Amino acid sequence: MSAPARRRDAEQNRTRILEAARAALAESDHVHLHEIAKRAGVGQGTLYRNFPNREALLAEVYRRDVEELVAAASALLSEHEPAKALRHWLDRVIDYAEIKRGVLAALEAAAWQDLAADIRNPIEGALGHLLDAGKAAGSIRADVDAHGVLLLIAYLGRLDRDEWGSRARPLMNVILDGLARQDGDR
Repeated sequence: MSAPARRRDAEQNRTRILEAARAALAESDHVHLHEIAKRAGVGQGTLYRNFPNREALLAEVYRRDVEELVAAASALLSEHEPAKALRHWLDRVIDYAEIKRGVLAALEAAAWQDLAADIRNPIEGALGHLLDAGKAAGSIRADVDAHGVLLLIAYLGRLDRDEWGSRARPLMNVILDGLARQDGDR
């Protein structure tokens, strides 16, 4: 039997809670549930009805970001040529990684490992889709794969919060430049 449908106002509360949590994670690694409830304009009871604990809330923020990131790959390919779609997608990865930093800092190690195991394949699949389209179009070098690119991107997580704004996008540009197919690769 499936879960009953949520009332419209209950779904709006849940969405506001998730948006408030996401914004709080972008600002600080130390996220308090009472602050999230206040930002979302809901009471503590409403927050706990939707998310029984901090880990459940943070995991849902992370899952939603992953779903949006994965869905964006195909959408961007339908709007742009592959190299440009990849660039736009990697810009989203930077935003996602900033939130991921907050989730990593806030979750217990065991909860994080379970969450990471669930999302690795969809993200790698979305990136593989973008890379394959770029290879087919001749704009992405043929000797790269999604797993290797994700390993490079993972190092963004080593940036300190105070240097994120000045370094994340320039470093992602270095990765993009490295992915571009050069005339000698043809």
